[in-house]
Amino acid sequence: MLVVRDLVKKYGDFLAVDHLNMEVERGQIFGFIGPNGAGKTTTMKIIATLLAPTSGRVVVDGIDVFKEPMKAREKIGYMPDFFGVYDNLKVMEYLDFYGSAYGIEYRERRKIAEDLLELVDLSDKKDAYVDTLSRGMKQRLCLARCLIHNPELLILDEPASGMDPRARAEIKAILKELKRMGKTILISSHILPEVAEICDSVGIIDRGKLVVQGSVEQIIQRMTGRTVVRIRVLRDMDRAISLLKEQPMVTGVVQEDQELEVACKGSDEDLWQLLRALVSSDVPVVSFRKMEGNLEQIFMEVTSDEEMAL
Repeated sequence: MLVVRDLVKKYGDFLAVDHLNMEVERGQIFGFIGPNGAGKTTTMKIIATLLAPTSGRVVVDGIDVFKEPMKAREKIGYMPDFFGVYDNLKVMEYLDFYGSAYGIEYRERRKIAEDLLELVDLSDKKDAYVDTLSRGMKQRLCLARCLIHNPELLILDEPASGMDPRARAEIKAILKELKRMGKTILISSHILPEVAEICDSVGIIDRGKLVVQGSVEQIIQRMTGRTVVRIRVLRDMDRAISLLKEQPMVTGVVQEDQELEVACKGSDEDLWQLLRALVSSDVPVVSFRKMEGNLEQIFMEVTSDEEMAL
């Protein structure tokens, strides 16, 4: 759905985006993370056709955004990190205004607006003035506005910025529903645990370069060279520990009550062989699951290493 190749953006002598390459598959939620000033917003604005690059190429659903920007915009919904709303408009009027800007017929855009307000849980606010809404409601309204022309790619720059936990949970639920509807979503965020929870893949950008890209699990395995699994056994804990330590892919075993935290090297096939070895030895395994990675730890390690490269 989205392909970025050798993207460069310079402001005078300052290199904001440095030969950035990344891909986002159709139907994915892709988390774009990095420290302040890393180049996230600049990159997103370029993809959204709002900022001209110095060089490079961006393709959205087969369309070169620099050669055919108007055609690309039909595919893109963009939500900036800071956005203005027209305070003297009511919520329905606000969406109707943007629908008319996209050339959507009156009856169709009213129906679309009603459906979008239901999606973002603002149906009961359609006759309220925009300036009476809370920050979370305004951000959900802005998200609805991004969807008014039914784009296939959503570019959301810090959509949960400044929200309380309940409002963030509401945005997260909406994003999951949009993914279920087939939307492709590029999202930047500083709330790393939530990025790890909802994103299929993430890219970490630092000093204008994409340092690493993949699923959270893949990134952690690539950076640490290991996978951690948690195994719960019904009994025979000592025999289970002894058997695990004999396996060549196991690099460490830690016991916590009736559970074992096992550090492993290798692929999913190796993990299957590990489970098979336990079961074939009659170790009563109750559960066997991969541990969720700590994206915050990896983020700190990657962005603090000045020599890290693609």
